[in-house]
Amino acid sequence: MQMLQRQYPPQPAQPGKPEKREQEDIRHGVRALIASFVVPTGHLVWHRGATRTSKDCAAHLANVVRQLPTMKRDNWVVDNLKTHWSLDVCRLVASWCAIPFVEKQLSRGVERRAFLSDPTPQHVVHCTPKHGSWLNQVELWLSVLARRFLKRGDFCSPDDFETRLVDDLDVYNTHHAHPYRWTYVGQPLVRATPFSQTRRQQRQGRAWFSPRPQRFERAFYPPRPSKRAAAQLVMNL
Repeated sequence: MQMLQRQYPPQPAQPGKPEKREQEDIRHGVRALIASFVVPTGHLVWHRGATRTSKDCAAHLANVVRQLPTMKRDNWVVDNLKTHWSLDVCRLVASWCAIPFVEKQLSRGVERRAFLSDPTPQHVVHCTPKHGSWLNQVELWLSVLARRFLKRGDFCSPDDFETRLVDDLDVYNTHHAHPYRWTYVGQPLVRATPFSQTRRQQRQGRAWFSPRPQRFERAFYPPRPSKRAAAQLVMNL
């Protein structure tokens, strides 16, 4: 997260005119936020610092376990960042689950991911598919943080940034924390769209085949004059 300070104050909104913000800013460095979203309750456990190395990730996982001591089984949903399945994380999970840790057997990333995704121990790590980090519910909350805190933020110093960030996170946990209603049921996202039957989607296995066009397709995407006869035959099936 960049700690930005506006070089000039914004112009307030007036009747018929929106607020105007200066595009030039003063940079005060960056801060890294590692957050875990507790799915049943919607609360957050976070770790902030100047870096996001594998040691920072392992320290964050240890902090989550300390703050949630009553959890009988922990399922960690993470993206494919290398720090999430590093040797430090494997060593930490092995110590929690009393599993032998042999560093030579975990020299490759595939071996480390297989070690962490074993469903037998108490702590199981689930990596989202490539280009599918949005499947992690913490991404929903991170988008809220970006819109409400970072996008319109004006921070005069790093201390001011960290103070306001901690206050915002505390207020969220005490007043606004709630579980998200997960509406995605696993169907392809291109289902019932005008572009779902392209050759690229068919090759990648994400096409939705149907002989009859959807209602909005018939209304907003009428067939071309050269294909209207064939389209009428399909609609009459």
